[in-house]
Formats: sequence, structure tokens, C-alpha cells
Amino acid sequence: MGIKKLEDALTLAKYAGLDLVLMNPGNTPAVGKVMDYNKYVYEKKKKLKEQQKHQRENTKELKEYRLSYNIDIGDFNTRKKNASEYLKKGHKIKGSIRFRGREMKYVEEGKEVLIRFADELSEFADVEQKPVLEGKNMTMILAPKKNK
Repeated sequence: MGIKKLEDALTLAKYAGLDLVLMNPGNTPAVGKVMDYNKYVYEKKKKLKEQQKHQRENTKELKEYRLSYNIDIGDFNTRKKNASEYLKKGHKIKGSIRFRGREMKYVEEGKEVLIRFADELSEFADVEQKPVLEGKNMTMILAPKKNK
């Protein structure tokens, strides 16, 4: 529409039943647009939400599953099932066992549990880091298998 005076622009917007929105106040002269402001805000929020959704899909996360050296079979199967779903999405898994107090003498049993966890998930994952004892925590990282 070209350069207009503020009063003329407001009159045009009122006549059209729309809003006069200041788009770039830093310019000389300031840039304004005649539009439906509520629709503009709605579209902007929708675009932002869509971008965030795609960003979450693109960034892979590391999910930690805590096990124990004397874990029951039902709990083990539940964690295995949840981990397999997460691996199917393409995320990494961190299996960990915390040894407290006198549990430090059961480190070998804990290592066997983590290895069994990796074996059960071998259909979906490869071992990226073998079980390592760091202080009182033993951790292992599984990465999803590459599709060929």
C-alpha cells in the first residue's frame, strides 16, 4: 500500500475490519501491516509448537533404567519391555545398578544382571559401553541397532 500516515492506516484497518500491526518498529518509517492479529498470533504459536515437536524427534535422548543385583523377574521384564520400546524410537539406553553399603560384595551378580539385560535387548540394541563400576554405581550403555 506504500507509505501512509498513521491516521490513514488506522482508518484503512478499521474499514477492513482488521487490525493495524506494527511489524518492524526499528525502520524509518516504521513498518505496519493490516491483518487479523488474533489469527496471526494463533498461526505463530502453531508454527512454534510444530518446530518444537520436530526438534524433540530429532534430538535423541539417553534414558536410564535402574536395576538391582537381586531384581525380580517381573520387574526385569517390565524394564526390558519399556527399554525395547524406547530403543525402537532410536534413543539410547543406560542400564545402571547402585550398590549401597554391604551390597558392594555382590558386584559380580550386578554385572551378570546388566549383561542379561543387554542379551535380552540384543534384538534391538548393541552394547556401546560394557558394564563399568564407577564408585558405587555400575553402568552400561546400549545404542539402537543401525538399520541396513
